[in-house]
Amino acid sequence: MAIEPFTPSANASLLTWVGDAVSLCEPDDVHWCDGSTEEYEHLCGLLVDAGTFEPLARPNSYLARSHPGDVARVEDRTFICSRSPRDAGPTNNWRDPAEMRTSLEERFAGVMRGRTMYVVPFSMGPLGSPASRLGVQVTDSPYAVVSMRWMTRMGTPALEALDAGADFVPCLHSIGAPGDTSPWPCDEDKCIVHFPETREIWSYGSGYGGNALLGKKCLALRIASVMARDEGWLAEHMLILKLTSPEGTVKYLAAAFPSACGKTNLAMLAPTLPGWRVETIGDDIAWMRFDDEGRLRAINPEAGLFGVAPGTGTATNPNALAALAGNAIFTNCARTDDGDVWWEGMTIEPPAHAIDWRGEHWTPGSGRPAAHPNARFTVASAQAPTMAAEWEDPAGVPIDAIVFGGRRSTVVPLVQEAHDWEHGVFLGSIMGSETTAAAAGERGRLRRDPFAMLPFCGYDMGDYFAHWLRIGRREGAHLPRIFSVNWFRKSESGWLWPGFGDNVRVLEWIHRRCDGAALAVDTPIGLLPTSLNVDGLSVDLDALLRVDRDGWLGEIELIRDFYASLGDTLPTELQRQLDTLRKGLRCR
Repeated sequence: MAIEPFTPSANASLLTWVGDAVSLCEPDDVHWCDGSTEEYEHLCGLLVDAGTFEPLARPNSYLARSHPGDVARVEDRTFICSRSPRDAGPTNNWRDPAEMRTSLEERFAGVMRGRTMYVVPFSMGPLGSPASRLGVQVTDSPYAVVSMRWMTRMGTPALEALDAGADFVPCLHSIGAPGDTSPWPCDEDKCIVHFPETREIWSYGSGYGGNALLGKKCLALRIASVMARDEGWLAEHMLILKLTSPEGTVKYLAAAFPSACGKTNLAMLAPTLPGWRVETIGDDIAWMRFDDEGRLRAINPEAGLFGVAPGTGTATNPNALAALAGNAIFTNCARTDDGDVWWEGMTIEPPAHAIDWRGEHWTPGSGRPAAHPNARFTVASAQAPTMAAEWEDPAGVPIDAIVFGGRRSTVVPLVQEAHDWEHGVFLGSIMGSETTAAAAGERGRLRRDPFAMLPFCGYDMGDYFAHWLRIGRREGAHLPRIFSVNWFRKSESGWLWPGFGDNVRVLEWIHRRCDGAALAVDTPIGLLPTSLNVDGLSVDLDALLRVDRDGWLGEIELIRDFYASLGDTLPTELQRQLDTLRKGLRCR
């Protein structure tokens, strides 16, 4: 017999939906999460008892090792179930919504027998902000629950907002594998499913990352991007930072980078230039709306940091390490002999011995990484020493500049500014990056990732570009300037740019450009700096900023192929921008 859910909420829609989930999944028990410290500690204790968590030497922190087949996003099994395949577009995996719903109901039937169903009410964005959205995740994974506690505003306050009758996005999740009592149950046949018209998310078979923390990529990007299109705002895979000059002038930047390309490092940057200050609003996702004065204002819908651990160290991101001093969850990192965690890049010298992410003995020179390349840390944003005082302002922060970046070893210069909004949308549409371990599959190949949204846009990409162009035509809008950056240019001898803290030199130029105080030269690819501050650095600025005419002409053919793959929804404005670039390069 199905368990009758109990809650103090008077939200009839919520009660009906949870009741239906209980009837379908048949859990042994139902727990409505309140988000309290006591609840968190109890669930962590259950995870320790199950062998999922190992307590660490650092305070209130734990290490988890996932199943080796459950280590990253599963993009090939992520589906957009819009009524028409045209609405999903060629860059998404489409399935008929009625057929998919039938398949999901078969998978979820009785899937939680022997387990507890956790009901997790949560807010994406500060509670009470008109820009925020509520969700409710039903899950049989206590790992997902404790992670959601750091990543969202989860528990009683969100439930109280639902009690007042607020709408919510229903998110149904199960790790699958009923009857599996191993430390990390999961199912080979995973699927992450979105129903954009009805604003629903179903996730089956994975307990890892964005596959299981459904407020993150699923709600905050794939579903929210559809909401944003319908309602006239932007839901973007962007960090938000506050940049203060030595004179005290503040600019807010939103920047799009593919996963594992330095977003968190930039959002928490420790500047090498005296007097400059970088503070964090968010490290991964930005929701931007126009205010009454026509400015785009951004909120960070998340409450935590879910960062890639390898490469995060004292030289690259000391502020992230400071945030991780306690109250953190680490997944697929190595465990040192003194009971702490370690990953490649964390320290200059590796430990003499560790237990690697697979639970095996590891020593330097063993020929395999100690931590999985997509190992993660999860921690509350409030613990980061760089969080700006206004990071939870319900009104958001006014965006002065939008920055697009990627991991390109050739062609794309260190920094350029778009000629105008339309040209900026063009630059966002042609973004490419060499793939990383954040997604399952081959690494190191060049993949077009427009706006860093290719895996996360919940509808047709051509329509997404058109939405950005419409935003730029809004009457009375005071639009941010748009820039492109590339920290990853290489020569035969290595990196051309030192990166990390010295990236503030590029941010300085962007900051000054927003006030019209920095110089630039017009080129066919955009406006390039003539006044970049490289004092004290030994860099080849000409190589970093050179317009690689032959490289760009070759790039144009690749862009044409990519545009053709998007079908007939590509806005004509972008094709015109590509033709203008080609003509400009040939005239040089």
